[in-house]
Order: sequence, then C-alpha cells, then structure tokens
Amino acid sequence: MDTKKFHVLSFKFAFEGLVAALREEPNLKFHFLAGLLVIITAFLLKVSRGDWIILIFLIGFVICVELTNTAVEAVVDHVIQTNHPGAKLAKDISAAAVLVSAVTSVVIGLWIIFPYFT
Repeated sequence: MDTKKFHVLSFKFAFEGLVAALREEPNLKFHFLAGLLVIITAFLLKVSRGDWIILIFLIGFVICVELTNTAVEAVVDHVIQTNHPGAKLAKDISAAAVLVSAVTSVVIGLWIIFPYFT
C-alpha cells in the first residue's frame, strides 16, 4: 500500500472513531462540552500563553483517557458476553482512570483559572 494513502486512511479512521464515540458516549460529549467551556472562560479571562498550554493539554488528556475507556469497554463487551468478574474489573479500572484524570484536571484547571478572577 502507498505510504501516503496509508497515512490519509489512518486519519480518516481516527476521525470516524472520534465521531462514533461522540455519537455513542454521553460522557465523551460531557468532556467535550466541559473543554469548550474551559476554552471560552480562558479566552474571556485572557489567560497567559503558558496557562493556555496547560489547559489545552488537560482537556486533551481527559478526552484521550475517555476514548481509551470507551475502547476498553467496547472490546470487553464484544469478547465477554456474560457477567464476568474480570470483565467488570477491567471496565471499572478503565472508568477509574477517567475519574482520576478528570478530577486531577479540574483541580489543576481551577488552580490556574481562579487567580484571574481576583
């Protein structure tokens, strides 16, 4: 296969995955909405360049972890058709990763944003 065509297809498949996840996952929609609100707030508060970098990284970090969680859940649901303690554990741990990334990002984000209000 032509390398250039392969790269274009990779982006196409990645975009299709993102769109599919946005259609199917309410939590991903929530994280995108929260990220958009952070971006609007940061724009209105005229945050520094360094703070922008951190905020954009945190938004991307949470969305990446949520996408990974979605992929783990899809694979587990496909492979394991019954209730299985190992499947539950994998899904619970994956969901916990989203929770930890989101809480950490909120704490850091508030730490960055709060001084702009004072």
